[in-house]
Amino acid sequence: MTTLPPLPDDGVQLGATAATWQDAVRLAAAGLARTGAATPAYADEMIRMIDDHGPYVVVAPGLALAHARPGPEVLRDGLSVVTLATPVAFGHPHHDPVRVIVGLAAGYATHLPVIAALANVFNDTDAVGALADAPSAAEVRTLLGAPEGYPADPLDAA
Repeated sequence: MTTLPPLPDDGVQLGATAATWQDAVRLAAAGLARTGAATPAYADEMIRMIDDHGPYVVVAPGLALAHARPGPEVLRDGLSVVTLATPVAFGHPHHDPVRVIVGLAAGYATHLPVIAALANVFNDTDAVGALADAPSAAEVRTLLGAPEGYPADPLDAA
């Protein structure tokens, strides 16, 4: 079973404000950059993928899994989570508006297994609402199914 990458406190932003889906994706990408999982340029790659392929990142009602292909902008596997005070539309016909954005940076070998592990988390239909209302980064990690002792710091994962 694939475990999720570390989710440091710096990768979590709760109750954020975003005027557009692009702003929301940039917030998730900024969390990945703050934690050293990706370069700031990864935000542009994430947005380009949505521009090119449509709102495929909106995977469930209220939830976007913002990511791009593995590339030089990905420095190591990592997650970020952004909850929005006011949801934004990504243009998805069934799952808009989005209030929770999970940012993912992953390498070639781990990209699909980590997406699958995240999908398992969101098989629970209450997970998105619980994340949207989470009061702390620690609660976000718990809701993502992080085991006891799950590294909040990427250096602890090494």
